[in-house]
Amino acid sequence: MPRCTFALERPHPDPVAGVDEAGRGPLAGPVVAAAVILDRGRHPRGMNDSKLLCPERRRDLAGELRLRARVGVGIASVEEIDTINIYWATMLAMTRAVDALCATGPCEPAMVLVDGNRLPRWRYAAKAIVDGDALCLSIAAASIVAKHERDEMMRAADAEHPGYGWASNKGYGTRDHRDALARLGPSPLHRRSFAPVAQLCTEM
Repeated sequence: MPRCTFALERPHPDPVAGVDEAGRGPLAGPVVAAAVILDRGRHPRGMNDSKLLCPERRRDLAGELRLRARVGVGIASVEEIDTINIYWATMLAMTRAVDALCATGPCEPAMVLVDGNRLPRWRYAAKAIVDGDALCLSIAAASIVAKHERDEMMRAADAEHPGYGWASNKGYGTRDHRDALARLGPSPLHRRSFAPVAQLCTEM
C-alpha cells in the first residue's frame, strides 16, 4: 500500500480540503498555493508528492484534478513577498486558495489539512501535517496543482524576460540563473528581499 492515502482525511467530516504551496524558495516569481477537495470515489490514480513526479505527469494529473475535484488557486505576488516577507506571503496565498475553493462549491470545507507545521490565520478549521504532501492524498493533489500552475507561470515569464532560464529553473537559484542575474541584473519578477538579489541591487 502506498504511503500517500486517505487515512489522514478519514477522521474528519466531509468535505476535507488539502492545501500546499509551490515557490517559497526561488529568487523570482510569485508563490502559488492550491486547495483541493477530492471525490474519494473518482480521484485520479497515481497521485503523490509533486516533487516525485515528472513535469508531464504533474501536467496530466493537474488536468484530471480540474475535471474530477474542487480546486482553488491562490497567488501572492513578488511585490507582496517583498513587502510582507515570504512566510506571510505563503500564508496569504494559502488563504486565497481556500477562499477560491469555497467559491467553487456550495459549502466550505469542514476541515483543511495543510502541508507543513504552521497554519494561516483564517476562519477555517485546520490541521498542519509535516510531510503532508507525501502522506495525504488531498495535500498531494494540492501540491500537484500548485507546482504545475507555478511552473506554467514561470514558463510564460521566461518568454517575457528571456535570459534567466526560467523555463527550466523556474526561478530557483541555480548556477545558470545566478550567472544570468549577475550579467543582466534583476528583472521586475526578481524578489528584492531575497539576499542574492538584494546584494546585487546594492552593488549596482
